[in-house]
Amino acid sequence: MGFFDRLAGKPASPAPANGHQAAPSAPLDPSVSGVAPRLLAAREKLDSKDLKGAMAIYEEVLATAGDRADVLVTISGDLGATGHIPQIIELVAPRYDALRHGPATGINLIQAYLAVRDSDAAQHVLDILFSLNRPELEERLHGFSNAVAELINHGDVQGIPAFTPQPGDPPPADAPVGVALITISRPIWSYGLESVTDLLPKKEGKFRRVAFAQLSLPGVYADPDAAARLPEDELGRLSRAIPLWFAETFYFSPLYTSVAALGAVHEAGAPTRPAIFATDWTVDNLKKLESTTSGGLDYIFTGSLKRDGAEYVLIMRVWEVKKMRERKQITVKWTTATADAELKKLHEYLQAFMEWQPYPEGSGVPYAPHGSPTVWLEALGALLGLFLVEKNLHTKELLAPLSPVFDVFAPHAFSPPASSLAWVSLRLRASSLGIAPNLSEVLLSRHPTVVQARALIGA
Repeated sequence: MGFFDRLAGKPASPAPANGHQAAPSAPLDPSVSGVAPRLLAAREKLDSKDLKGAMAIYEEVLATAGDRADVLVTISGDLGATGHIPQIIELVAPRYDALRHGPATGINLIQAYLAVRDSDAAQHVLDILFSLNRPELEERLHGFSNAVAELINHGDVQGIPAFTPQPGDPPPADAPVGVALITISRPIWSYGLESVTDLLPKKEGKFRRVAFAQLSLPGVYADPDAAARLPEDELGRLSRAIPLWFAETFYFSPLYTSVAALGAVHEAGAPTRPAIFATDWTVDNLKKLESTTSGGLDYIFTGSLKRDGAEYVLIMRVWEVKKMRERKQITVKWTTATADAELKKLHEYLQAFMEWQPYPEGSGVPYAPHGSPTVWLEALGALLGLFLVEKNLHTKELLAPLSPVFDVFAPHAFSPPASSLAWVSLRLRASSLGIAPNLSEVLLSRHPTVVQARALIGA
C-alpha cells in the first residue's frame, strides 16, 4: 500500500489507487494466448484513469474468456483496487458461479455489494460461499455476515471497508513492505458485544461524516520502522487511542457518523503490526482516505504528538474535505499532572467547535464524558491492541502489559455505563486470547445493557 508508506517514513511504492487490496488474484493461466497482456493493459488504463478504455478491454476479454476463474478474480480485484465498484457488479456478478470460479471473486463481490449498500445481494453471495463448506473461509465469512447485519441495522458499513487486506491473507512472497489503513466505524468496545440489545444508537437520516486519523509522531523515533517492531510504548498507543476516543464521541451524536483511520504494516515473512506514522498526513493522503471511505467524508481530523521533556504537545488540524483546506489548528500541552484537565478541555472544545449534540435518552447506551481521559485512553489502547490481535493485524508479543491497564481502569469501571461495557469487552478479549490477568470482581453499572453484557463473562 505504497501510497501511505510515506506516513510511516517509507519510500512510496506502487499501490492500487484507493489504497486497498482485493482478495488475492489467482495466477493468470498463460495457456490462453493474449489474455494476461490484455488484462495488464486494462489495469494500466485504470491506473491512468481511463475507465472507458479499460472497460472496452474487459468486454473483449470476457467475450472469449469470461468463464475463467483467474480472469474474473483479476478483473474484480483490479476494479475494486482502483475504486470502480459498480463496474464489478456490472461485469462480474452476472458471470460468477462459486463452484466453477471459487471463493475469491465471490469475496470481492460481497465487498462491492457492501460498498453500494445492497444488503440483499451481499447476503445472497454470502449464502452461496457458506454453502461451499470451506473451513478456512468461515472466520472471514462470519465477519462479512456481521457487516451485512450492520448494513441492515445502521444503513452503512464502514468497519469492513471495501477491498481492505483481509486478516490472515499474507502478502505475496515478493511483496514490499506496505501500509494499509484500517477504519474503525463504531466504539472499539462494542465489537464482540453485538448480542447486547439497545447497545448503540441507530445511525439514521442525514449526518456529516468525519474521520479521525492516526496521529503522526514526527521526530519521536530515530528509526520508526524499528520502533514499530518493538512492544507498544505510550506515545504509540496514544497516537491510535486519541482518534478512537474522538471517533467514539462523534458516533454518539445524531449529527455525525465517524471513523477512526489507523495504519497497519505488512511485509513478506513477518506478522502484520500497527504502523507508526513518522510524518504528517498530506493532502494526497487525505484525498485517498476520503475516496476510500464509504459515503465519503465532510471533515478529517489529523494531528501530531510529541514529548518535550516532561511536556506532551498535541497539534490537531481540522480539514474541510469539500475544499480540502485546513479549517482550524489546535495546540494542547500537558504534563502527567495536568493531562486529565487539559484533555477534558480539548474534548469539550471540539464538541463545541463542531456543534456536537447528543442523542435523546433511550437511543442506545447513554453517552457521558469519562472522569479520567488518561485512564480511558489506556483502556481504548488496550482494547484496540486485543482487537487487532484477533484480526491477525498484531501479535500478542508486542502488546503492552495488561495487568496495569486493568488495575488503573478498575476504579473507573462503574460509571458511565460505557466504562462498564469497555471493562466487559476488555475481559472478554483478553480471556479469548488466553492472556487475561487474575482479577478480583469490580463494581459495574446496573444499566440494562451492562447487565446483559456482564452475563457474557459470567459475572
